[in-house]
Amino acid sequence: MKSEVALYVDEALGSYGFPDGHPWGPDRQDAFWREAAGQRLDKSAEVCGSRAASAAEIGRFHDEAHVERVHQLSDRGYGLIDHGDTPAFSGVYEASAHVVGAALEGLHRIMAGEVLRTFQPIGGLHHAARERAAGFCVFNDCGVVIDTLRSQYGVQRVAYVDIDVHHGDGLYYPYESDPDFIYADIHEDGRYLYPGTGAATECGKGAGAGLKLNIPMQPASGDKEFMEAWERVEAHLREHKPEFILLQAGADSIAGDPLAHLQYTPRAHAHAAKRLCVIANELCGGRIMGFGGGGYNRKNLALGWCGVLNAFIRGSE
Repeated sequence: MKSEVALYVDEALGSYGFPDGHPWGPDRQDAFWREAAGQRLDKSAEVCGSRAASAAEIGRFHDEAHVERVHQLSDRGYGLIDHGDTPAFSGVYEASAHVVGAALEGLHRIMAGEVLRTFQPIGGLHHAARERAAGFCVFNDCGVVIDTLRSQYGVQRVAYVDIDVHHGDGLYYPYESDPDFIYADIHEDGRYLYPGTGAATECGKGAGAGLKLNIPMQPASGDKEFMEAWERVEAHLREHKPEFILLQAGADSIAGDPLAHLQYTPRAHAHAAKRLCVIANELCGGRIMGFGGGGYNRKNLALGWCGVLNAFIRGSE
């Protein structure tokens, strides 16, 4: 029987991690994989490997100068890719290219009708802008997917849903005026947390006005507050009727993350994924991609991401 879910996990993806005790270390994929195997989720999804995206593919979203600068810093093996959070290491270009390549492979599988859903635990690098890296994010794999959907597959109306604790600024601002980009982001209030953006008043500009939904949460908000906010996300998606959905399921919004202050349990992530499967089935022919995003407490990311994967495996049942 054909698997409905492709799961992207391999050594190259696991190598996307920064050294010397950085919060985004190279052990994050392993933490997820141990939990997924323990829950036997690996037996219910099609486990797939990645490939390196080409510079031209990465360039569908990113400026050529940014791609070349990352390449040079990777070859040098040291330095800062952004202004302080994202250090270079030898091979960072190749690791980042594999994150993008895995996303493009997953997209191809969905558009070819081979699977309905994909999950990319090492992905969802939502702070990288077209011209720069930021916030542990070198290349914006979701941005590349969105621009590829449009340029290669003719899918224009795309929804991006983000429940990472940090605002997805690298997706919001490039498409702020886009009339076909539907955006919904539940995050900790930017007055208390990086990157300081995502106010409720940021709802799109020009032709994109009203298509963007930012829901800043107060520190210590838990599942009750999340569920209330989530109802607004569902209504937003149903109103604007996307053809394809992306979910960035950062686990740093779960209680106990060392870099943030929200207090969700993994049930929030499982609920979001389950409900998006229902909406994808209603509006998008079932097509949805999930990305792991942030998360710096290893137990939290393992449980949160497994909740998403399990919901994708079960679909809308």
